[in-house]
Amino acid sequence: MAETERLWLVERTYDDKGLISLAYATTDGTLARRMERAPIAVERSGGVTAAVEAERDELTAVEDEDRRERYAHEATRMAERHDPDERV
Repeated sequence: MAETERLWLVERTYDDKGLISLAYATTDGTLARRMERAPIAVERSGGVTAAVEAERDELTAVEDEDRRERYAHEATRMAERHDPDERV
């Protein structure tokens, strides 16, 4: 069984085609996972959760120090304020 990490929502953006780009990261900001979703897919799934579980091989290292610090701050804030399955 692969090792998993809990990731917290740290960024949500919308592109000019209407896709929703979500970034989830570990509370130390060192690992992240980005995903794009169509609005209808987000709606059908019940929305965006505060956290997700992901296998370590699906994650990428956050190389940029400023981004890593921002992700760590936001992931920690989300973990303190929300339950993992809470819709945000």
